[in-house]
Amino acid sequence: MRLALAIAAAVGLASGAAAQETIESHGFSPFGELKYPPGFPHFDYVDPDAPKGGEISFRGTGASRTFDSLNAFVLAGEPAQGLTRLYDTLLARAYDEPDAAYGLLAERIAYPADRSFVIFHLRPEARFSDGEPVTAEDVAFTLATLAEDGLPAYRLLLDDVSGTEILGEHAIRVDFRDGAMTRDLPGEVGQIPILPAHYYESVDFTRSTMEPPVGSGPFAVADADPGRSITYCLRDDYWGADLPVNVGKDNFQCVVYEYFADNVAAFEALKSGQYLFHEEFTSAQWATGYDFPALDAGWVVQEVIPDNRPSGTQGFWINTRKEKFQDVRVRQALGRMFNFEWSNEQLFYGLYERTDSFFENSDMEARGLPEGAELALLEEFRDQLPEEIFTQPAFVPSVSAPRLGDRNAVREASALLDEAGWSPGDDGMRRNADGEVLSVEFISDSPAFGRIVLPYVENLRRIGVDAEWVQIDSAQMQQRQETFDYDMTVARLVVGNTPSVELRNIYGSASADQPGSFNLSGVSDPVVDALIDRVVGAGSRDEMLAAARALDRVLRSQHIWVSNWSKAAHWLAYWDVFGRPELKPDYIRGEDYWWFEPAKMEALRAEGALR
Repeated sequence: MRLALAIAAAVGLASGAAAQETIESHGFSPFGELKYPPGFPHFDYVDPDAPKGGEISFRGTGASRTFDSLNAFVLAGEPAQGLTRLYDTLLARAYDEPDAAYGLLAERIAYPADRSFVIFHLRPEARFSDGEPVTAEDVAFTLATLAEDGLPAYRLLLDDVSGTEILGEHAIRVDFRDGAMTRDLPGEVGQIPILPAHYYESVDFTRSTMEPPVGSGPFAVADADPGRSITYCLRDDYWGADLPVNVGKDNFQCVVYEYFADNVAAFEALKSGQYLFHEEFTSAQWATGYDFPALDAGWVVQEVIPDNRPSGTQGFWINTRKEKFQDVRVRQALGRMFNFEWSNEQLFYGLYERTDSFFENSDMEARGLPEGAELALLEEFRDQLPEEIFTQPAFVPSVSAPRLGDRNAVREASALLDEAGWSPGDDGMRRNADGEVLSVEFISDSPAFGRIVLPYVENLRRIGVDAEWVQIDSAQMQQRQETFDYDMTVARLVVGNTPSVELRNIYGSASADQPGSFNLSGVSDPVVDALIDRVVGAGSRDEMLAAARALDRVLRSQHIWVSNWSKAAHWLAYWDVFGRPELKPDYIRGEDYWWFEPAKMEALRAEGALR
């Protein structure tokens, strides 16, 4: 195992821990004070008297629209949705604060001012689903195993963990490597699902499996039909139901994910009540599809609720690992030919906004010319950055006329390709000095995406790019994305309100050639790495914002993607059988705090709406 493990001889602080005065707390936040004091009864956005029982059901999603594994921690297999419900973490997020977390498995934590280590004091009553206690040994096992064999996101996070020291059955110290950006690390480690060491003595962690695993969370797998559905039901013996972080949460007796081959089949299933809760992500469907009888009768509710989180990076990611895309002018030309205005008018019913930023819908977005703390930070790297970073506003995509083949776009993109050495041949195709054709293959496993990509392909062919869209199956899509076997691919990546080490997995040099990482464009740039370190290591939210804006500005100047669109809202449709608290949590959709209302279900059944 890569992490060094040690066991202290006695319960209490080991000698290294005692050498530094520690801060003890019931929770953790990278910046400032915690909203909730010690002994708080519950989060403000829950109803502590919410009834328990009933069922909520969703459409199962995932890269392959199917599943064949109940192991959510390794690349092998396609994991079922909802597996995190099986596991508890040391700390649990509060969703009305940007980045705070409070004790779950850990009743309290301790850490020094420099956050070079953190000590988690576990609750003695915590139990796994097989009745075994959750101990410090399980935490040590989890961190070591995920660092060695877990998904890339876990391995990158745990690169900053140098070792663990078991201080007793219910206390463990986690040390961070010298030079690590430690601001967020106690909270990041605290939100890793904890695995049972004893279970994996006889089970191979690295393999996919359909054997329901042992966890310490509130749910257990009740039924799993690979590729069709999975059902989780509350454990009668769940140890932590009355903890403040769990009061008013997980009110449904069972949670079901139903899988469908495509969007059409899934939507028909929603209309007939085969599943009860749906978030819509397709504008055409939202604008034109919600006129079915159950909606007209008031049995199904259609609702827009605000989403206060960063909107994510929906876009066409350009694989800069390929030589043909290494000239930024080529990437600029590709971006200029995506006509968002036409797409929004003709395809999206005007429901979207163009995404400008990698931190869209947040105060981390770079705007205008750099100034203040952001400018001072960028000045440190002036000799490694293009001059336009300092002299021109942060890049935003040009506005096109809402028609295909916009002349200005064609002229500007053609000039960029000319400058980059890609000249039109007799057949109209662009070739370089070696006679190689500039080709671009888009891959997608979504048939619905063809209506968006094909007009873009047509536009690219207008400037001599041999563009094509290739629809592949879900398994191929997953494999090709994991191995970066594409020219351009479609994806949406999301970061939180306080970005941290996950940025290294998306934009960091260390992840550029690591199979399975989210560095889809292959970004490998020392300035980007340094700015990520500044984001992760910022000592205040103001410092973090300045660093995030600088990072956003630099990434946008590199044209690593062709940005798509976003919306700061959730489009929901659900059968009217639920109750919910008066307050919506700021930073999550919130249905985990809803509940089932039997009287509503009986009323719908009486009207023949549901069976």
